[in-house]
Amino acid sequence: MRFSYATLTVSLPVEGVLSVAMNRPEAANALNAAMGKEISQLFQSLPECRAVVLTGSGRAFCAGADLKERHGMDEAQWEAQHRHLRAARDAVLHSPVPVIAAVNGAAYGGGLELALACDFRYAAAAARLAFSEVKLGIMPGLGGAQFFARAAGSGCALEWLLTGKPFTAEEAAGMGLVNRVLTADLLMKEALATAATIRDNAPLAVAAIRRAVREGDGAPLEEALEREREFYQALLSTKDRHEGINAFNQKRKPVFTGE
Repeated sequence: MRFSYATLTVSLPVEGVLSVAMNRPEAANALNAAMGKEISQLFQSLPECRAVVLTGSGRAFCAGADLKERHGMDEAQWEAQHRHLRAARDAVLHSPVPVIAAVNGAAYGGGLELALACDFRYAAAAARLAFSEVKLGIMPGLGGAQFFARAAGSGCALEWLLTGKPFTAEEAAGMGLVNRVLTADLLMKEALATAATIRDNAPLAVAAIRRAVREGDGAPLEEALEREREFYQALLSTKDRHEGINAFNQKRKPVFTGE
């Protein structure tokens, strides 16, 4: 399968797992309008796969919005660019399959927001992360304040958002922004292995779990429990549920079809 993008490198390194690398290494993979459009296009019409790993080419994950492209923009042009970046964020956030961010290097501003829109994140030990917008007279515009506060609590989030100081991958893990911190040579290997494990699980169950977690986040407990019960109940009539139970009793690996 061939993919052709100007700002992305897309491949299928493992069956059923799509690798997407932001590919503007000369600009630390900064998000320009073209990249925003291509991320949106890709995630809105994903090729057949069951998981995605999002990373960056070269030494950076993503340095945030392209400030060189923004230089000299009037407010209308700025908003037009930002609209493409929001669309990219939304396409990743609402991806039909799980997305793992493999943060291989610097993830600043909009780049960190894009990583936080993924289902979860692995990071290289040397990666540095920051919301530095306050130093530029702006604030996170792709949901960074909300993502950060929900993961780490408002007090912790505000310290980093208001100072704009960078933090390490280990600090990010301590705040719940990153699941695992790995050496650079193991980052993609582990991210792809986790994606392959997800690939082998029942896709309808995977989708239901993602919805239960996301829709339950912040909701009253009884309401969240009821939604989870509804998702559980809907899985009982699926072919995959029967396949999973049969495979267990027959001591074989299940073959899930998403039905």
